[in-house]
Amino acid sequence: MSQQTPLNAVHRQLGARMVDFGGWDMPINYGSQIEEHHAVRRDAGMFDVSHMTVIDLDGDRSRDFLRHLFANDVARLKTPGKALYTCMLNETGGVIDDLIVYWLAGTRYRIVSNASTRDKDLAWIRRHAADYAVTVTERPEMAIIAVQGPTARERVHGLLSTATSQSATALARFAAIEGDGLFIARTGYTGEDGYEIVLPDSEVVAWWQKLVDAGVRPCGLGARDTLRLEAGMNLYGQDMDETTTPLESGLAWTLAMKDERAFLGRAALQAQLDAGVPQRLVGLVLEDKGVLRHDQRVITDAGDGVITSGTFSPTAGKSIALARVPRDATSFRVDIRGRELPARAVDIPFVRDGQARPGL
Repeated sequence: MSQQTPLNAVHRQLGARMVDFGGWDMPINYGSQIEEHHAVRRDAGMFDVSHMTVIDLDGDRSRDFLRHLFANDVARLKTPGKALYTCMLNETGGVIDDLIVYWLAGTRYRIVSNASTRDKDLAWIRRHAADYAVTVTERPEMAIIAVQGPTARERVHGLLSTATSQSATALARFAAIEGDGLFIARTGYTGEDGYEIVLPDSEVVAWWQKLVDAGVRPCGLGARDTLRLEAGMNLYGQDMDETTTPLESGLAWTLAMKDERAFLGRAALQAQLDAGVPQRLVGLVLEDKGVLRHDQRVITDAGDGVITSGTFSPTAGKSIALARVPRDATSFRVDIRGRELPARAVDIPFVRDGQARPGL
């Protein structure tokens, strides 16, 4: 039986179409997925992401531990509240998960990771934390609402106390504050500004209603997927997994390899760099009618590749995709039900500041 977030009954009252998502009963949409997508690009929408995993860490050597555990370097977090996007790798350089880590203060850190990887994430973190005497505490009593869009922040600010609103207004991107019993992070998975708000599950229904009353539109995971793909953001399990490295997944920018820090998976990454990374992740736009989908074959002048994520972009009005292709590929065709249709490689993100990139 699928697990349920504390908002499950609310979703059903709103008429959401529910689906199993990684073992969770989640809303895919509340009617029109396209309208939900546009609401986030043009105004403000919100998503129940309470299925994600919140993990708190503490210990005198917690910083050393996380510098060993993650491919990005938490030493970059100079101010309490700052956040870092990173991959957690196995010894062969494969991606166990991608996640965000926050430095709370002192020796305390918070991780927010994917729902589908919860069990293996916790097992991996606890296995390695033992060597550093770090306490690992999962926080299943916490829920998360992601409020995203060009007006999202101001709508949230109107629901906060004066002091917390002032702190949130001054908050830099990829940072978080605590106030009014909330953990408010200026992060997201849509390419738009906004907040991911972590709060006790006993309060999440009331906060959801406050946001509805403030004009924030409930949105399902269908719109979240089209939004993240337009923003060029990877989806774990499709665009990367334990069989692919960040170098093959468009995530080289998340690797901190300039110093001698011996993080898990580093040796494998260095060996791949020395030998030449065999594959790369590219953005594709279909030049003909049709829709690009996950797992379609990509025919290139250097051998076959594969669509890792594909959709019709509501913002751009075109079919877009991320594809893993041979590193030397320069021309692309996609096999759609036996028809080989031409595609064009483009820079990602496909959409920036709510608009399709020029030339897309």
